[in-house]
Amino acid sequence: MTKVLFESVPLNGTLTLKNRIVMAPLTRCMADDNLVPTQAMVDYYERRADAGLIISEATIIRPDGQGYPNTPGLFTQAQIEGWKKVTSAVHSKGGKIFAQLWHTGRVAHPAFFDGEYVLAPSAIAFDGTVPRRRDLVYTTPKAATSEEIAQLVKDYAQAAQNAIDAGFDGVEIHGANGYLIDQFLHFDSNHRQDEFGETPDNMARFPLQVVDAVIAQIGGDRTGLRLSPGGYAHMSADSRDRAVFDYLFAELEKRSLAYVHEGMFDDSMEFDFLGGRVSEYMRSQYSKTLIGVGGYSAKTGAEAIEAGKFDLIAIGRPFIANPDYVARVEQGEPVKEYDAAMLDELI
Repeated sequence: MTKVLFESVPLNGTLTLKNRIVMAPLTRCMADDNLVPTQAMVDYYERRADAGLIISEATIIRPDGQGYPNTPGLFTQAQIEGWKKVTSAVHSKGGKIFAQLWHTGRVAHPAFFDGEYVLAPSAIAFDGTVPRRRDLVYTTPKAATSEEIAQLVKDYAQAAQNAIDAGFDGVEIHGANGYLIDQFLHFDSNHRQDEFGETPDNMARFPLQVVDAVIAQIGGDRTGLRLSPGGYAHMSADSRDRAVFDYLFAELEKRSLAYVHEGMFDDSMEFDFLGGRVSEYMRSQYSKTLIGVGGYSAKTGAEAIEAGKFDLIAIGRPFIANPDYVARVEQGEPVKEYDAAMLDELI
């Protein structure tokens, strides 16, 4: 029933995965106060190395990208050294791991880096308070200048190099879930009237610049990208977004990436302007390796792969509840149900 999940999959001439099960990126806030990976993180990832690919928790590319407490970074030597322990542990168990590169944009908070402001496409605040720090109210961001955008592109490329130096097999650019790159791609958060706003090619400019800079730095064979065409996290959907993502996917088809990864917590959600589910839309627009995600079980994920809906299945919360998730599925054993209390457990 789930046999297809245990086939090896060549992503390209550089990387072959031992199975089709991907551990989705899961923010756990387990880094120390200097955003350095801890021994708890080493143990956590090592126990899950049976996945065909682990995508690390979102990892910030520079200090002003931080939006949650104790999220790891990849911009200091100490952080790189901390990640080396994680990647070494995963590789010792025969696993592969990509670093997810992250800047939270307007949902960053100055309190985390003693800054005056956070950067975003436009000076439009996200309403609410910071998870795990409900005493912090989101601030109105500063619209990034062209010079600041150019520096962000360089910082993504440097973080990608830092990831390789830390022993990662590649990186996933976090372009989903309402964070910085995604904010440029949606009309709800991008009100710019310059070369980064108003039209599909302009709104996709910064995301594509980041993709191209990372490819130039470490190679397309080691570069993945996560996207959320349906605005639902930290923003509202707008039917005009469809044209932006149509343009973006047409451009991505011209590039050689390791994969594109759907960014949805629940893939049963449908968007009229996308013609249904996000995974269906992405498959219609992108012919290369696609990772599906969003509430799938091993059984439903395998069925979707068999049906050609995507090529790999990312599993999130069940991996928190079951460090041995892959073995349980392969052996037909029951999977423990996820419970939010598990977020405070180091299993």
